[in-house]
Order: sequence, then structure tokens, then C-alpha cells
Amino acid sequence: MGRKKHPIYAVVASDTRSPRDGKYIEDLGRYYAVDEPVRVELQEDRVLYWLEQGAQPTDTVRSLFSRQGLMLAAHMRRKGKSEEEIQTAVQAFLAERGSKQSVKRTVADQRREALEAERKEASKKEAEYAKARAEAEAKAEAEAEAARRQAAEERLKQKEQAAAEAKAAQDAANAEASATEAPAAEAPAAEAPVAEAPAAEAPAAEAVAEEPAADEAPAAEGEAEETKED
Repeated sequence: MGRKKHPIYAVVASDTRSPRDGKYIEDLGRYYAVDEPVRVELQEDRVLYWLEQGAQPTDTVRSLFSRQGLMLAAHMRRKGKSEEEIQTAVQAFLAERGSKQSVKRTVADQRREALEAERKEASKKEAEYAKARAEAEAKAEAEAEAARRQAAEERLKQKEQAAAEAKAAQDAANAEASATEAPAAEAPAAEAPVAEAPAAEAPAAEAVAEEPAADEAPAAEGEAEETKED
């Protein structure tokens, strides 16, 4: 009976030879097991009748009858107690059981409160963790941005320094080239004395010319002598 995840159990009187959930003799009530608190609705007079007839309840049904005071009432009837005595005893039993249920109910409430407190504490810690994580991520992002900015500045400085060094090297090369080209223009003037070298060799030519003149002198004299003898 009932619906999914919310069962309702029927309390019935049936023949022990009948299969479970089979044909029954009489419907005696309902047991709402998942309700809070648990509810039991019974036809008490018919339950007592069947108990007097010797019906043997199952363990679960016996527990339900005991909670309602029906087992006590059936026991007192078998003992021959009057209805007034039975009612008084049953009411006292239910009152005592009700006080116990209140205590149990309070314990259950405390348990729920403890669970709720744990849930709130867990939610609080989770929120704190999320906040700390967000702050850490923001800090890491800021540090990364600062590092990127610093790296960009370093690259810019390096480029400027490289450009300055290149300009200085170019200026030095230009100055060195200018200093080297100025003396090269005056070189022809320094070579002028080399052009006069042939004039210094003139005496050597004259000496060669004079040697044959010395050989020719005696020959001339011989001719003269021969002429004289004739």
C-alpha cells in the first residue's frame, strides 16, 4: 500500500495457512511507518476480540499492539480484570510511554539540531575556503601581471640599450673612417722626391762615355808617328 518510498502497511487478521499478502479475514487498521512521528490506526475492540480468540500477532504487529496498550488490555482481560481497571492501567501505560516518547523526541530534535549545526559549519567553512581560493587566485593574477609588466619593461630597456650601443658603435666607426681618409688625400705630395731619382744617375752615364776616349788616344798617336817617318 501507499506509494514509492512512502509505504503504508495494513494490519489484518488472516489464517496462518494463507500466503503472505493473500486473502485475509478482517482488516484491523493501518501502520504509517515513515511518518514522523510514526502513526498507528487500529480498531482496538476488534484487535482485542481476535487476541481473545487466540490470534498470534507477528513480532512487528505485537510491538504495535504493545505501544497502543492492547497487549496489556488483552492480558488483563484474560486475568478477569474489570473494564475500569483495564482502562486505568492502559491510560497510565500510555501516559508513561508518551513521556518517554517526548524524551526520545527531544533527543531526535537535538540530533537534528546537531546535524543542522554541522551543515551550517560545513557551509561556512566552504564559503571561507572559496573566499580564500578567490583571494589567492586574484593575488596570483596580480603577481603574474606585475611579472609580465616588469618583463616588458626589461625588454624595452634592452632594446633601448641595444639601440644606444649600436648608435655609439656606428658613430665610432664613422669617426674612425673620417680620421683614416684625411692623410690619404696628401699622399702624392710626399712622393715628389721619388720623381727626381733619374737625375742622380747622370754621372754614371758620363763615366761610360769617357772610357773609349782613353783607348783611342794611342792609336791616334801611332798614326802620327807613321806619318812622320815617311
